[in-house]
Amino acid sequence: MKRLAQILYGIWCWAAFLPLALGTLALVLVAPGLERRRSIARAGARGFLALAGIPLAVRGLEHLPPGPCVVVANHASYLDGVVMQAALPPRFAFVIKKEMVHVPLASLLLRRLGSEFVDRSKRESRAADARRVLKRAANGQAIGFFPEGTFTPAPGLGPFHAGAFVTAARAGLPVVPIALRGTRAILPAEAALPQPGRIEVELLPALAPGTPDEPDRADRLRREARTAILARVGEPDLTEAT
Repeated sequence: MKRLAQILYGIWCWAAFLPLALGTLALVLVAPGLERRRSIARAGARGFLALAGIPLAVRGLEHLPPGPCVVVANHASYLDGVVMQAALPPRFAFVIKKEMVHVPLASLLLRRLGSEFVDRSKRESRAADARRVLKRAANGQAIGFFPEGTFTPAPGLGPFHAGAFVTAARAGLPVVPIALRGTRAILPAEAALPQPGRIEVELLPALAPGTPDEPDRADRLRREARTAILARVGEPDLTEAT
């Protein structure tokens, strides 16, 4: 009986998500202004979580600087992007892996929201993508990253790629670590149906970017951000297991 209830809940989640996602996409396609489009997407993300009965608790918004910054979060589920959209103010461009370009409706929505697609498979692509993201950050754009780059079914925090922290260091932007809890349990990798659960988003104190004469400041930002997230995410350190 419990398994049947879980299946019915998962089907209900997708039944609620699909029309809401299509409606949000339609509005985002016609809405003028990037911040307005992001506000629509934020409302759609919050609407889905409400319809799915998934409580969302957001703490630490006071740690967001009023100006541009870089936010970095652990990555545990396909829900993470929806959750970040719901939790953060509508001023962030998110850095997305290039594979999402091949998901037609999702890529269209993400483009309209000003997302940046990056390809880590080729050195030439990585360099060009890094320059493009850095240019946006230097021009005052607040940017969000999932520095693990991907996620796995097994709980744990993986190693962080350097891109977010190089961007922050070179643009002189503070880094705000974010611990996401609960998304992996609701929709883990390789799962077809969401399960009931609760999501917590905790923004941690901002890390200062340092000064240009500080050696290896990008690496320092990476270490400090990962340590802060690991302490709050409630999952093991996968780098120690390898």
